[in-house]
Amino acid sequence: MRVLVVEDDAELAEAIGIGLRLEGMAADVALDGEQALERARFIGYDVIVLDRDLPGVHGDDVCAELVAAGSRSRVLMLTAAGTIEDRVDGLGRGADDYLPKPFAFAELVARVRALSRRAQPALPPVLRHAGIALDPARRTATRDGRNLYLAPKEFGVLELLLTAQGRVVSAEELLERAWDEMADPFSTIVKVTVSRLRRKLGDPPVIETVAQAGYRIADDVPVQERGTRPPVP
Repeated sequence: MRVLVVEDDAELAEAIGIGLRLEGMAADVALDGEQALERARFIGYDVIVLDRDLPGVHGDDVCAELVAAGSRSRVLMLTAAGTIEDRVDGLGRGADDYLPKPFAFAELVARVRALSRRAQPALPPVLRHAGIALDPARRTATRDGRNLYLAPKEFGVLELLLTAQGRVVSAEELLERAWDEMADPFSTIVKVTVSRLRRKLGDPPVIETVAQAGYRIADDVPVQERGTRPPVP
């Protein structure tokens, strides 16, 4: 999941970004409305956490411009103003949800995850395929009852592939949605991560490489072969 945090308080913005990354999300930070609009033009964020009271370009105007541009990003608006009128006004500008400050970080995470689910076709809370069970909320994954100890990026890649439900996902899309802006687009990090993930998933193989296109979850994984070979540690 790719998230943009827009907050003019640099310390708070970085704290939120770090917290979201620890939750397995790819999080970028913008300190004003102009930066936010510039980033949103080039990156398809799943969720934008947007402070309403921004200097320069106000959060309301950022939200309105995103809607006018046809952005598919879900917007969680933050504000210190907690009156009902403020909430109604913010939602009327196109925000999808509203969270008054101060807030509990756990609630912020829960709302971001809920908005991300709304940004895509309805999916079950636990993603299942070929003996794999992945729970994004609990950050757990198993295959045939065996716990999978996945690094954050491995978990993110597997979640994206399972969510795609057989659609080919390019390396560029994986890099954009599972990593943040600090990732080197010319590195082999996606290929290396997929390779490690395959080893941890074990046999039979479930991730296919589609030449010059990307990766996808295989549709025809033979059930009877599961568990015939021990997984590579």
